[in-house]
Amino acid sequence: MTQTIAIERVDHIGIRVRDLERALAFYRVLGFTLAHRAVGDDVAIIRNEHGVELNLIFNANAGDPGSNILMDVPDKFAGYTHMALRVASIPATIAALKANDIAISQGPVSFGQSGQISVFVRDPDRNVIELRGRKQGVVEGVTRYAP
Repeated sequence: MTQTIAIERVDHIGIRVRDLERALAFYRVLGFTLAHRAVGDDVAIIRNEHGVELNLIFNANAGDPGSNILMDVPDKFAGYTHMALRVASIPATIAALKANDIAISQGPVSFGQSGQISVFVRDPDRNVIELRGRKQGVVEGVTRYAP
């Protein structure tokens, strides 16, 4: 038998961005605050009140700023397509997104009988974020997820 590694949890997610201040403004709406900015490296560590940590790597300088190479082009490159963050309430999430002029790129959508409902948004660098609630009950405007 092959020896395996005991992964305990996701420690953090690194996201490459073009403009740190623009990214911080967006992620503040999702409840993240700046915890630490690295010295000598283009990394800002942000966390929310539940200890979810993202590392904003603010050195993106190539490609079309209006396109995500993993999601918006016909060719399908290997790589991470999105992150999914659990939210307590999809209706409250939708209201907060609207109040902050953040467009929902897809959703709200359901995933069958599981009671899971998600909305998808894009950060200013077009990175996809799924905001998922579980056991949401009735949510207005929900459609079935279609890839």
